Amino acid sequence: MSDYYGRKILVGVVAGTLLSTAVTSVLAASEETYRLLDTQGNPVLTKRENECVLTPRSPNTPNALFQECGDSFDQDGDGINDDDDKCPNNTVEEVSKGVYQDGSNKGCPIDSDGDGVPDYRDDCPNNTPMEIDRGVNNRGCPTDSDRDGVPDYRDTCPDTPIGYAVDENGCHNICETEPLECIKTLPTLDADVLFNFDKYGLTSEGKSIIADVVNGIGDFANVTMIVVIGHTDSTGTNRYNQRLSEKRAASVVKYMISLGIPEDRIKAIGEGELKPVAANSTRAGRTQNRRVEIAVERSDIR
Repeated sequence: MSDYYGRKILVGVVAGTLLSTAVTSVLAASEETYRLLDTQGNPVLTKRENECVLTPRSPNTPNALFQECGDSFDQDGDGINDDDDKCPNNTVEEVSKGVYQDGSNKGCPIDSDGDGVPDYRDDCPNNTPMEIDRGVNNRGCPTDSDRDGVPDYRDTCPDTPIGYAVDENGCHNICETEPLECIKTLPTLDADVLFNFDKYGLTSEGKSIIADVVNGIGDFANVTMIVVIGHTDSTGTNRYNQRLSEKRAASVVKYMISLGIPEDRIKAIGEGELKPVAANSTRAGRTQNRRVEIAVERSDIR
């Protein structure tokens, strides 16, 4: 009798154990598995490398990645795992134009032209070595030191004053704003010889002198600009002297054009009594101040 009941109890225990195991398995299969965390929120590791203890119940909800558990990270979402990423903390803007997929800069923003400015903030991403040679600004474009619109790498006059008009080489035609700074190849002419007293029409002798000047200029093809500047002494009013100097300079220009000087390469300027070269208090000084200056700029010299 006791054997019967003993066998019955044993069968009941075995059946109960199997049922309990089956229920636990079903429950475990129905629950998501998490990594077990300690009280500090760190994963609990097994004795095997890069393995964490798993549990169906854990304060780590939802599941998180842990490097200790062998997870791969890509914090900046650039497609390069942090372990291999030389720039693992890129911003969205920094990865917008792509990152290097290999090499010493793997995971870093691409710099297509190698100018030190990554493409995502480079307004000139396709510079040539020649364009980079003289440096680039913080937007990746060739430096333009004098801000004349001609970058330094092809600017033969990189120190032009700011605001001056320049040619394709970055050079300012100084004859346009400072005629007397041009290359002066001709002597100053005495206005008392070129004109009658208080007149602006050239005398016969004056025409002969101007003809010699034109012959002395030589090949017009290399002349970029001729500036004729008229000056007077201080006798009379400022307004009158200014008009007289302008008219005398214009007479010289008109005659030089008639002798073959291209009209688009010569101009007249009147300075009146503003720029004396001697004292107007003496007769000799006033004679020196009544003058015509001719400044010539040549492309084959400058």
